[in-house]
Amino acid sequence: MKSDEVAETISWRHHLHRNPELAFEEHETSAFVARMLASFGLNVSTGLGGTGVVGTLSRGTSSRSIGIRADMDALPILEATDLPYKSTVPGKMHACGHDGHTAMLLAAARACAQSGGFDGTVHFIFQPAEENEGGAQRMVEDGLFTKFPCDAVYALHNWPGMPVGSCVARDGAMMAAFGTFEIVIDGAGSHGAMPHEGVDPIVAACALGSSLHTIVSRNVSPLEPAVLSMTQIHAGEAWNVIPPSCVIRGTTRWFDKAVGDLVEGRLNDLANSVVSGFGCKATIHYERRYPPTINDAAEAAFVRSVVGAQTEMRVEAASPSMAAEDFAFMMEARPGCYLWLGSGRDGANPGLHSPYFDFNDEIIPYGVDLWRRVVETKLSSG
Repeated sequence: MKSDEVAETISWRHHLHRNPELAFEEHETSAFVARMLASFGLNVSTGLGGTGVVGTLSRGTSSRSIGIRADMDALPILEATDLPYKSTVPGKMHACGHDGHTAMLLAAARACAQSGGFDGTVHFIFQPAEENEGGAQRMVEDGLFTKFPCDAVYALHNWPGMPVGSCVARDGAMMAAFGTFEIVIDGAGSHGAMPHEGVDPIVAACALGSSLHTIVSRNVSPLEPAVLSMTQIHAGEAWNVIPPSCVIRGTTRWFDKAVGDLVEGRLNDLANSVVSGFGCKATIHYERRYPPTINDAAEAAFVRSVVGAQTEMRVEAASPSMAAEDFAFMMEARPGCYLWLGSGRDGANPGLHSPYFDFNDEIIPYGVDLWRRVVETKLSSG
């Protein structure tokens, strides 16, 4: 990329960072993306999956086609940085780098439109609601691959745990499946000085919390990856009142379906048995949100070959992550590859979903050039 193109792409990224929008609320972001794509000469479609945008670019006569996806949504986090382009929306911020993913894919679309060095069709897919709400699934259900056929699909995520210039594109598993649970524990409230006159749901919740964390350690084989994390406990408002109910929420992660079945089954069994032992009642809401993100081996090898051909980049080996990614829904529908692009900084290097996180603009030329090379190599006119 030329220096002025890098600077302009950074300005797009900073604009997006100042104006974060949550899942399925990305109206201004989508409008910005659509305007930019149209200015590059692409055919633009909006509204897929609610606020999704697809920019289509065709060259030559080949019927081959691919899709490249970027996620657009922010997180409900209060930004703690003092950046000049920090979020202007209290309680919302781009704490995962989707602002950078979107800016890089926009720049890649412009580069491909200007060069025209390929034969086929590229669909630049800008997806809403990656964080928890399954925007990729919504786009697929809305006919993404019927309206925009793709022989293969690709996506990346910045990865602060890896150095700039590095890339991971594994064969097979990249990211775990993802489930959520909510357990409502109903007891009977009482005065805090007279607990014997009620049925304390907080005591039941504490016992249940300890029990839930034995599911992975005592039921799942140590050779199988799985995680269960309680992330919320809500109960009561007064110092001297035992409330009538308590809510526990959290997430589960797994790769193998049988492990996912086991974790869900044991969670239900323990919630009912432990809570009833304290005289309370448990109401359980369990939802399997995302399947595991599994790369097609041939497409992963292709991406590694593209990266390997760039002297300024290198392929690295890494274990899968227990985090989740709804690009999995797209790769259930089409073969593809999900990759991590190293974005680590020297010194302070806040991780993803931190209120201090900021996408590393240093990786923009790497990501844009990688996407351009994926297009020109996969749809080679030679």
